[in-house]
Amino acid sequence: MRTIRQLEPRGQRVLVRVDYNVPMTPQGTVADTLRIEESLPTLRWLKERGARLVLMSHLGRPKGASPGLSLRPIAESLSNLIGTPVHFANSCVGADAQELSRTLKDGEVLLLENLRFDAREEANDASFARDLARLGDCFVEDAFGTVHRAHASTVGVPEILPAYAGFLVEREVEELSKLTRDPKKPYTAVIGGAKIQDKLPLLKNLLDKIDHLLLGGALGASVITDSHRPESPLHGPILDLLESARRASVQLLLPEDFILQDGPRGAIHVSADEKVPAGSSAMDIGPRTRANFRKVISSSKTVFVNGPLGKAEEEPFSHGTREVLGGLPIEGCTRILAGGDTAGIIRTMGLGGSFSYISTGGGAALEFIEGRELPGLRVLPDR
Repeated sequence: MRTIRQLEPRGQRVLVRVDYNVPMTPQGTVADTLRIEESLPTLRWLKERGARLVLMSHLGRPKGASPGLSLRPIAESLSNLIGTPVHFANSCVGADAQELSRTLKDGEVLLLENLRFDAREEANDASFARDLARLGDCFVEDAFGTVHRAHASTVGVPEILPAYAGFLVEREVEELSKLTRDPKKPYTAVIGGAKIQDKLPLLKNLLDKIDHLLLGGALGASVITDSHRPESPLHGPILDLLESARRASVQLLLPEDFILQDGPRGAIHVSADEKVPAGSSAMDIGPRTRANFRKVISSSKTVFVNGPLGKAEEEPFSHGTREVLGGLPIEGCTRILAGGDTAGIIRTMGLGGSFSYISTGGGAALEFIEGRELPGLRVLPDR
């Protein structure tokens, strides 16, 4: 991809797509500044070289203008982090945004209002893309978390303006490619979370690359349960996955035991072959499963993690995730985590240091690893 290293930004209005879809507190302040911080290397590089920065992002899923999803509080957080005032446009297009963009001086920063306040953003409307493009002289894509969406700000604008990748997008592609292009062996994928139907495409794509597949938490429980229920709509797909893993000579490990939430009795330990009491659900992998997973991971040279191995944000169901992911081999092992919600849980648990890279993209990272063509990357020109 052509990156900002090939750009001479001085005096240019650089329209940057950032991902400031950050968690907010009930009081309307930024709860976690991580995604803002991730954008700073690109912004500082451009700013130091005299660019006039016009930043655009979405926040949440508004249906029209919604005061609670305004980016104004984010402008304040960004100003504190970047150490300079950040101008704010009350709309993402129109006279106010155009006037503010025209009057920017070298090194100044302008943040536009929430892109999704205008329904034309998600529709990739051509007229909306042209309105956005009028605010800049060139375009920089630095919101990896949105490049799997064919929206006006990710696809329409770079088809109009000279386009470049920012440092965050460049690094995401570089790091995630370690999972798709000649990964170091043995390669283990650790997949958790809740909905196996959403992960089946990822799992099937991984089978020709990995040596071990570890399915944990509710996901592993779903495989065990639905593969034995002919009436389940997932019965056939799961049996197909199990057979595909066998044909690919991939070692597939399912949980041998679980920690259940069982009403007034709280957390109880059961084997995978026991009947789950009515009203109970698998909330974590059990101690035998944790030991099995850690044994496989200990000799791995590449580990890809997506999804917690239980309801890790709640005690006493964090032990599986903490014990397995806290024991990743450090020396000589590529350890990559992808999945927006999972990344937040891992950082809260203090396990961020267990990984060599934590992706900022949820769906975008998974689609990249699945081998899909991402619209927001496709439109960026080669060097």
